[in-house]
Amino acid sequence: MFKTLEELIEIIRSRKNATKDKSYTNQLLNNKTLSKEKTEEELQELLEAIQLNKNQTHEAADLIYHLLVLLECNDIKIEDVMDELKKRQQQSGLDEKASR
Repeated sequence: MFKTLEELIEIIRSRKNATKDKSYTNQLLNNKTLSKEKTEEELQELLEAIQLNKNQTHEAADLIYHLLVLLECNDIKIEDVMDELKKRQQQSGLDEKASR
């Protein structure tokens, strides 16, 4: 299951550094505003899909993809996000929130 996610992250990273790449991913990686807007759009589409009980998996996949691209184009490593989530498992959510 997570192998697919790891493969997607590697593809996104490889597209970031490919100067001759004309892919959709490369376009998003090189335009932070567009990447942000697409992520916001995909979030809204997922929320609508949940409300309508239709296409939730498809829309969730779109959001995850766009979020990964947004993180990468802003030099936020998914590994750092995973480390943060791991830290949060070591304390209650209420304690973590109070510490901010």
